[in-house]
Amino acid sequence: MIWAGIIALAGCVALWFWVTARHMVRATEGVPVPARPGTALVLVELQDAYWNDAHHSAQDRHRVEAAVAREAELARHRDQPVIALRQEWSGLATRLIARMTRPGAPFRGGAGVGLAAPFHGLADHVVVKRVEDGFETGELDAVLSALHVGRLRLMGRDGCAALARTAQAALNRGYEVELVRDGIAASDVATFAAMRDALLSQGARVV
Repeated sequence: MIWAGIIALAGCVALWFWVTARHMVRATEGVPVPARPGTALVLVELQDAYWNDAHHSAQDRHRVEAAVAREAELARHRDQPVIALRQEWSGLATRLIARMTRPGAPFRGGAGVGLAAPFHGLADHVVVKRVEDGFETGELDAVLSALHVGRLRLMGRDGCAALARTAQAALNRGYEVELVRDGIAASDVATFAAMRDALLSQGARVV
């Protein structure tokens, strides 16, 4: 009986971790958005914890920094909001999985959660996300609704993970999605190319 209980408990823990791991990387569906006239520039995970040589080369960082500065200036000129999505892993299972699989990941209340120095002062709104998909908490939906935004211009990192999941979730809701070509850093070029093509097949555009 004792061994059966231990095995059952281990199975429950393993299932809990599996469900959590799936939730961390899935794009949400959400409620279809009505037609809206506004456009927002969305900056994904441009945080101290990620903006270093351990995650992206200096060449990639300089390229993205220049593109973000350009697009943020254009957004202000066009009176379009700039929204920064900031990752903060939280929750017991989520934090354990992130710690094991994402070296240097930013945790709620920990170091590195703030925007990296090149992006200070650029965001009009900062939304904290707890998984790869920036829409998961519902806060981004609410901000975009209040701002009457129907088109998103996405920049940032990681093109293979958070940025791709957020773009997919936006498409699932019916947003127009634009991927700013020179403003995206990816941990794996080939994987990003495949994800980009999948997003394009669903109506996203590269600009």
